[in-house]
Amino acid sequence: MTIKAFKPGFRLMFWTGAGVLLAGLLVYAFWPKAVLVDVGEVTRGELVVEVRAEGRTRVRDLYVVAAPLTGRLQRIGNRTGEPVRKGDVVGRLDPSESALLDPRTRAEAEAALAAATATLSLAQAQLSEVEAVEADAAREAERARTLFAKQVGSRAAVDRTTTNLEAASARVAAARAALAVAEADQSGSRMRLDPPGASTGAPRLRELRAPASGKILRVHVQSEAIVAAGTAILEIGDPERLEIVAEFLSEDAAQFRPGAEVRLTGWGGQPLAGRVRTVEPSGYLKISALGVEEQRVNVIIDLNEPPADQVLSDGFRIDAAVTVWSSPDVLQVPVSALFRDQGAWSVFQVADGRAKLVRVELGYQNQSQAAVKSGLSAGDLVVLYPDRSLGDGQPVRQRLD
Repeated sequence: MTIKAFKPGFRLMFWTGAGVLLAGLLVYAFWPKAVLVDVGEVTRGELVVEVRAEGRTRVRDLYVVAAPLTGRLQRIGNRTGEPVRKGDVVGRLDPSESALLDPRTRAEAEAALAAATATLSLAQAQLSEVEAVEADAAREAERARTLFAKQVGSRAAVDRTTTNLEAASARVAAARAALAVAEADQSGSRMRLDPPGASTGAPRLRELRAPASGKILRVHVQSEAIVAAGTAILEIGDPERLEIVAEFLSEDAAQFRPGAEVRLTGWGGQPLAGRVRTVEPSGYLKISALGVEEQRVNVIIDLNEPPADQVLSDGFRIDAAVTVWSSPDVLQVPVSALFRDQGAWSVFQVADGRAKLVRVELGYQNQSQAAVKSGLSAGDLVVLYPDRSLGDGQPVRQRLD
């Protein structure tokens, strides 16, 4: 069998085709590929800028019923949520129980009572003595006046006996005052040992009455217990008269004005509307969950209308968003398309299948949209969440969901 050699023309065509194919493969391998990107649109419409913070509801007028005296509080029980009217009895206090003394204190009180009794006896004896002296001085004065009237005694004797009588009367008055003080001391010492009603068992219950109409919001002391004077026992308020207290950063609260609109969410029901009543004049330092020191201030918010079903009550958590700026018609771009390039805000505009780096000037912005002052027009497409590898002029292709 004879093998014929390829002709020179055929060999040239073969190698030429192979070279062209290899060149095409190299060009394809190094040709810039279109990057898949998410695309958003620059639009015109309403833009609302809000500042958000967490708050809580509270009853506007809260009344705390406290123990007026130290004593034994009778059991109140769990009356939370119970309606009451002004003047209703909400608790009873037995002040006689406050006289219970430990052995040492009782011994000291008994010694004080004995001393007060001895002082009283001394005061009584002194009073009897000065009363006798006064009576003798009165007789002497009367005798001197009688003798002077008969022209037997002198005027000097009358004056001397009158002066002695006045001095004796003054000593009697002082002795009676000392006797009254001794009697008061003895009475106080005796009451400390044996208060009125404690030994006889006579009831001395002090009724605690509701200072206003409303509902019992909290009961601090439910069981029978000895309480000190001033101890908070329960709280009363009207849960239909609510306000919101929100903790805003001080730099955010500085932008608020009374009457600013507030959107209230996150409480478990439909969004509610409210308005800023006031920004408290004093701030405070608070440590965030991440350990960052934050200067915050309380902002008081009024509800425009309470929920129809009245499920919102005192102490509920709520999210407050205060409107600081709004416009019904403004050019806006998604915030997710923005990034900083050489200190300026920029976006990648999608034009003719390529990413074009564009500088933009921004105005107000919220969590999702930013107002555009210059650099873009309505209807422009921009790359959302641009990757760092994306460059100016690079081919892009929209990702389809």
